[in-house]
Amino acid sequence: MHKVYHTVDNLAGSVVTLRADGVKYGELAEVTSRTGTSLAQVIKLDGGSVTLQVFAGARGIATDARVRFLGAPMRVPFSDALLGRSFTGAAKPRDKGPELHDNLIDIGTPSVNPAKRIIPTNMVRTNIPMIDVFNSLVESQKLPVFARAGEPYNELLARIALQAEVDIIVLGGMGLKYDDYLYFRDTLDENGALSRTVMFVHTASDPIVECMLVPDIALATAEKFALDGKKVLVLLTDMTSFADAMKEVAITMEQIPSNRGYPGDLYSQLAARYEKAVDFEGAGSITILAVTTMPGDDVTHPVPDNTGYITEGQFYLRNGRIEPFGSLSRLKQQVNKDSREDHRTIMDAMIKLYASFKETQEKQSMGFRMSEWDEKLLKYGERFESEMMDLSVNIPLERALDLGWRILADCFEANEAGIPSKLAEKFWPKETQTQADAAEPQSDVADEAEAPAESKNADTEAKDNE
Repeated sequence: MHKVYHTVDNLAGSVVTLRADGVKYGELAEVTSRTGTSLAQVIKLDGGSVTLQVFAGARGIATDARVRFLGAPMRVPFSDALLGRSFTGAAKPRDKGPELHDNLIDIGTPSVNPAKRIIPTNMVRTNIPMIDVFNSLVESQKLPVFARAGEPYNELLARIALQAEVDIIVLGGMGLKYDDYLYFRDTLDENGALSRTVMFVHTASDPIVECMLVPDIALATAEKFALDGKKVLVLLTDMTSFADAMKEVAITMEQIPSNRGYPGDLYSQLAARYEKAVDFEGAGSITILAVTTMPGDDVTHPVPDNTGYITEGQFYLRNGRIEPFGSLSRLKQQVNKDSREDHRTIMDAMIKLYASFKETQEKQSMGFRMSEWDEKLLKYGERFESEMMDLSVNIPLERALDLGWRILADCFEANEAGIPSKLAEKFWPKETQTQADAAEPQSDVADEAEAPAESKNADTEAKDNE
C-alpha cells in the first residue's frame, strides 16, 4: 500500500517539493490535481524534503495536489516488439501503435563491470569513406559528432543508420523539431531499415524531463539487446539539448551553477551515459555515436569540452563534410591493421597530400604563381573533396581504398605520392604502370635508332679522310 500525500510545499516551473518519508532517489510518483494525473520522478532528497520533476509540467498543480509514490524507479518495456516502433521520452507510443507493458526493465543502471568487457577489435562499417578509411568506427566505441547549428548532422546519422553493419539501431532524439523526427522515420522506413530500429524521441514541445530520460531509456534498451547477443548502434542527437535540460532543472532548483550555468556534475552525468558503450564477453556490444552541437562553433563550450575528456576521439562536421583535420578515432589502430595491408598507407598518404593542397589553396588565394606541383595538388584536392569527403558517397571500404589509389595515380607519379615502393608495385593502378612501361621502351628504341646513324656518319667521315 503506497502512502498518499496531500500537501505540496513549493512549486517552481515543473518542479514540486513536499515532505515525505521512505522515498528513494529516482522513484516514480503520481501527481493528481484538478487538471489530471501526471507521472513525476524524484530528483532530489534533502532529509525529509523530496523534490519531484513532473513529466507534464506543474501548470495547474496546486498545493493541495495528491502525490502517491509508486515505490519503483522508471522502467520501460522490452521485447522484439519494440523494433520498427517510435516512442516518446517517457516510453509512450508516438506512432499510434499499441502501448507495451510486459517485461519491464530499469533505466539508469550502472555501467558494465570492466571484468565483463573485452578489448574492441571489430570495425563497424558504414560505407562512408571519411569514416571507414580515415577514422574507422570500432565496435563498443563512444564517439561524439561535434557540429555547429545548421550542419547536416541528423542526415549523417540517418545515413549511418541505413548503412552500418549492425543488428539493431537505437535512435534517441532530444529537443528535435517534429520535421527532424519525421525525416528520421520516413528515411528509415523508405529504405527498409525501420524494421531493425527503435526510436525514442523527445521533441521541443514535449516536457523537459522526457529530454533527460531519452539517453537512459535508449541505452537501457540497447543494453538488453546486447545481452541477447546483438550488435547495437546507439545514435543520440543531440547531447547539448540533454545538458540544457539538466541546466534548466538545476536553475529551477536553485542549485549553485558551474561554468555558464550548467550544473557542477555535468561531466559525471555525461560520463554515466557514454560509459554504457561496451563489448560484452560472450554476448553482443553497444556502440555510441552522439551528436554534440557547439553553440557559436565554440569547442570550449562546457558540453563539448567535457565530452572530449570522456570519449575516444571525435568527428568534426564542418561545411557538410567530416573534417579530416581534428577528427580522430583513437581506436582505429585496433582495426585498420587487419582490414587490408594498404589501408594505413593510403590513409596517411592522402591526408598528407590534402594538407599540402590546403597550403596551395592559401598560396593561390594570395596571388602566388602556381608551379606544376601546385597544379597537381589543386587537381588532387578537388577530386579528394568530391569523391572521398562528400557524405553522399556510398561505397564499401575496399572500393574506397581502390578509389584512393586511382585518385593518386590520376594526379601524381608513383614516386611523388609518398607510397612505399613495395605497396606501389602491388596496388598502383595497372593502366598507369602500363603507360609508363610503354613510354620507356620507346626511348630505348630511339636511342638504338640514333646509335647506327652516328656510326654510319663516322664511317663516311673516315672514307672522306682517306
